[in-house]
Amino acid sequence: MGQRFIELKMPTHYANGELKARISQKLRIKDFSFQIDHKSLDARNKRNIHWLIKVLVQSEEIKEKLPATDHLLKIPFKARNKKVVIIGSGPAGFFSAYILQKAGYKTTIIERGSDVVQRADSIHNFEQGGVFSSNNNYAFGEGGAGTFSDGKLTSRSKHISKERNFILDEYVNAGAPDEIKYLAHPHLGSDNLRLMTKNLRLKYEELGGEVFFETLLTDLKIRNGMVQSIETNKGAFELDYLIMAIGHSAFETYRMLIRRGVNFRAKNFAIGCRMEHPQELINEAQWGVKSLEGVKAAEYRLTSKTDGRHQVYSFCMCPGGMVVPATAYEGSNIVNGMSLYDRNAHFANAACVANFNLSQVLNKEVSALESLDWLEKLEQKFFEISNSYQAPFSKIEDFINGKLVSANSETSYPLGLVSAPLWDYLPAQVAEALKLGLKDFNRKMLNFDQGILLGLESKTSSSIQVLRERSGLCEGFKNLYMLGEGSGYAGGIISSAADGIKGAMHLIETDL
Repeated sequence: MGQRFIELKMPTHYANGELKARISQKLRIKDFSFQIDHKSLDARNKRNIHWLIKVLVQSEEIKEKLPATDHLLKIPFKARNKKVVIIGSGPAGFFSAYILQKAGYKTTIIERGSDVVQRADSIHNFEQGGVFSSNNNYAFGEGGAGTFSDGKLTSRSKHISKERNFILDEYVNAGAPDEIKYLAHPHLGSDNLRLMTKNLRLKYEELGGEVFFETLLTDLKIRNGMVQSIETNKGAFELDYLIMAIGHSAFETYRMLIRRGVNFRAKNFAIGCRMEHPQELINEAQWGVKSLEGVKAAEYRLTSKTDGRHQVYSFCMCPGGMVVPATAYEGSNIVNGMSLYDRNAHFANAACVANFNLSQVLNKEVSALESLDWLEKLEQKFFEISNSYQAPFSKIEDFINGKLVSANSETSYPLGLVSAPLWDYLPAQVAEALKLGLKDFNRKMLNFDQGILLGLESKTSSSIQVLRERSGLCEGFKNLYMLGEGSGYAGGIISSAADGIKGAMHLIETDL
């Protein structure tokens, strides 16, 4: 059986039968099988938008054979009595626990929030005007922050091909569409993620893993660089290894770790606001038409060097999505974006953020604790604008001009908007950089300034970073790993999950 890769250009609305006919025509063969290896949308010429598709074809009529490749993650199994406790059930926490359970360890996941079904109910009640839950919200609960997102599976991390393949295979087995294996910009959608999160947990539990929901870590018991046990609101857990995969929002847990001698440092991060436009406006700017058959909704990725010191960029773009109240704590107000798999809602949204260095802003060297305190106060400041979870907003045009004119706007945000001069609530350097960046974005995309900016976007990355080895093992500790977004070294679903896998594999390889 021979194999060959070929590349084809196909219309956006092609059917599978058309693709098979094009393969047959190009290779002049009739009996073959094929699978898509890569698929991306080429919209550089608005008059000829098409799919670029790389296909692996197999047939007795093909003479050449491709060299064998090994992209499979090998997990060595050995019966063990050692206990590993994992704090957090997001991508990093879950996949580290899953790998270790497969390798023969006794693993336990500790999650401060509830299971994904109860979590979804709590979020729904909050958005309908109910009481905010400190344990079940867009930041905390089963699956972590990524469960209620667009579910993007892109990553800039290098050297994670085996980990990525493992993650995608597990997602497909848990209910994800097979296309995530070959799309250039794959996404899952929050509706798929909720189903998959539960299915993955059930699979983990079938292997013997344990999950304790509504269980909050409160302290560590440490002796000679070894964590011996942890304290929670439901009692103590003894362990041989501890993996922290707490995400970027658990401020009180960070502070406890710092008190217990885990070394963190402040790092550069990004803050800004969320942009929102009617999806048809984005479609017209990107495609030249309001809709395109065979493609869900147009995306964008925008960057601007602005003043040369603060890069401004769009982040976590959610086509056909909604802006959501993403605060982790009562009395704070931040926003994020989410989309369902079909991406068919009326609005598009994305973060618009600027990189900055807090030490330069404050004109002094900033510690990790000071960075947390500063960010927490900023998030509380945005709540105090209206003393509610309404999102402060302004038109992009008003933000650029520094003058509040428009007082009303349609939005997907469920808790309502309140008009506010957002530029007065952000650090001056950030506000000025965003103004320049938005001007640049408006030059690049037609009518971009007709959208709105709303809320505070403060969770594009962690504001602090743990001192650790590349494996995730914390400096000064023999059995404490810090993995995923909370470590300050990863961001996004794939990057965080891969970091969790790498940490687990290091533990297995060094635990002789």
